Amino acid sequence: MADEKPNLTQHDLDRLMLDDSGLEQDWGDPGPTALPAAGDGASRDAQSAFGPPPPVADGAARPLDFILDIPLEISVELGRAKMIINDLLQLGQGSVIELSKLAGEPLEIYVNDKLVARGEVVVVNEKFGVRVTDIVSPMERVKSLS
Repeated sequence: MADEKPNLTQHDLDRLMLDDSGLEQDWGDPGPTALPAAGDGASRDAQSAFGPPPPVADGAARPLDFILDIPLEISVELGRAKMIINDLLQLGQGSVIELSKLAGEPLEIYVNDKLVARGEVVVVNEKFGVRVTDIVSPMERVKSLS
């Protein structure tokens, strides 16, 4: 099976994105930073596909800098309530709507309608803010999709 092409690891893909000469890469020598082979007993958990990107040389532009200016919508959920239309029509100034969360419970922080963190209310210069207390794990984000 001499015609088989080698599989690319996440590390190889990261190196290609950072290396302008990626097409000339010699795949025969993976180098000292390659992931361990599947059969050598070493754990691949040490290098996660979601880990920090490889370092970039001083003065060089990071390959994905253009995404840093994309606007995102951040919203914070204080709580939820369900009510029938008749109750909604009865609301007036001074009415109180009981929410599902208890006082002191963490607020949920959404980015583009996806839960990413939890936090607590703070006041900064007479404006409300949210202090992030917990970042949602990638596994928890996947579970919330189903």
